Amino acid sequence: MPVTAPQTPAAVMLFAAGFGTRMGALTADTPKPLLPVAGRPLLDHALDLTHGLSPRVVNAHYRAEQVVRHLAGTDVHVSVEAPEILDTGGGLKRALPLLGPGPVFTLNTDAVWSGPNPLDILRAAWSPDQMDALLLCVPLTRAVGRKGGGDFSLTDGHLAWQGDAVYTGAQIVKTARLAQVEEDAFSLHRLWNEALTAGRFCGVTYPGTWCDVGHPEGIRLAEDMLRHSAT
Repeated sequence: MPVTAPQTPAAVMLFAAGFGTRMGALTADTPKPLLPVAGRPLLDHALDLTHGLSPRVVNAHYRAEQVVRHLAGTDVHVSVEAPEILDTGGGLKRALPLLGPGPVFTLNTDAVWSGPNPLDILRAAWSPDQMDALLLCVPLTRAVGRKGGGDFSLTDGHLAWQGDAVYTGAQIVKTARLAQVEEDAFSLHRLWNEALTAGRFCGVTYPGTWCDVGHPEGIRLAEDMLRHSAT
């Protein structure tokens, strides 16, 4: 009998393959996910949010051997992208044999959060009958370290391009359409645009504070945010 894909996400993909070029010299010898924030690698801060989920998959490309070594002995799978980096959509497609069928959480590893677990917020809002993608967004006023404007407008739970809602890098997305993409390297924007056309591109607002740690200043800002939240 055919396997029925689950409708409630249990698997999580953490994106950790990028070159970290905005970090400048900090990533000359170290991949961005292993840069320390408040004494711990960014990747570990992200993994803290995923406890209880299985399987957990991290992709790697730049300095991939360091990521593999860091996760050795854990239950986290590493999907190494070689010889070329595959972008978010291609990376997720490559990891599907590890993730299994059904919708998955995806999480960028270059952010730090202050507030409730973002994946819990997504899980509570997920409605698979009405959604193909559910993105967690935060207003610009709570997007610490954000350079530039927002990404989307969020109206009655539905997203459209351009607005003052910042995508946090956390989402739930259905993956079935990935098998139809012939290219190896492509952005998840392809799935998002299909969901938008179908009226199934949705968003929910994070009630806490989020910090972009994609640039050097973000490290200090994230540490300040974490100290403030601990007091």
